[in-house]
Amino acid sequence: MVFENHFSRVAGAYARFRPRYPEALFAALAERAPSRKLAWDCGTGNGQAAEGLAAHFEEVVATDASAAQIAEARPHPRIHYRVTCAEGSGLADSSVDLITVAQAVHWFDRPAFYREAERVLVPRGVLAVWCYGRLRMESPLDEMLVRFHQETVGPYWSPERTLVEEGYRSLEFPFEEFALPSFSVEKPMTIKELGGFLRTWSAVQCFIDQRGFDPVERFLRALERAWGPVDQPRIMHWPLHVRAGERRPGRC
Repeated sequence: MVFENHFSRVAGAYARFRPRYPEALFAALAERAPSRKLAWDCGTGNGQAAEGLAAHFEEVVATDASAAQIAEARPHPRIHYRVTCAEGSGLADSSVDLITVAQAVHWFDRPAFYREAERVLVPRGVLAVWCYGRLRMESPLDEMLVRFHQETVGPYWSPERTLVEEGYRSLEFPFEEFALPSFSVEKPMTIKELGGFLRTWSAVQCFIDQRGFDPVERFLRALERAWGPVDQPRIMHWPLHVRAGERRPGRC
């Protein structure tokens, strides 16, 4: 499968503006892992999830197919960053206690990735994949964001994005699933920071490529009238959708 390099050119903005994930999520996953020796964060981007795992595991291997994304990751003594594809980790057989994929599995060759996950997971090792959809804001800002998401850049989303929009509900997941509590992400942002986040959307980058101008600038000008003081942060909210399961007995 060809690596679709959607985010390398916005790697710096991705590191600065993309949200981090709640500590409670990593604690819950660590609790289900057979041990806390090794975790693999696949499709790590700039290490947003890897840093959360490092608080619970002796070692974290964080991989991404984009060298530009890895270059923006913050060094950590327990995290080892590698540039490699999701379907070929280079990890030893039956060596990993937990695999995480944050906001990325919809881009993978999933049958090949799942085979790789089964190969490297220890017995009863855990795979967790999650995504967040469109961010939510207070009204009337949220209604304006819906129009931007669905109408302005809506035609420029890749087909893979459908899995995100439905919260991974129809995602094939050949692991023994278990339930987790609900999690969400909240982050205060100024209107300028919101613009930085929106420019990391793959649909915005596709729009710019095809139309030759940045749609975010026009949207932010319209948003300013309802925002209030532009340096006043507003709370952004992203619900997380998590699928998690153990490697089935007898699978290898």
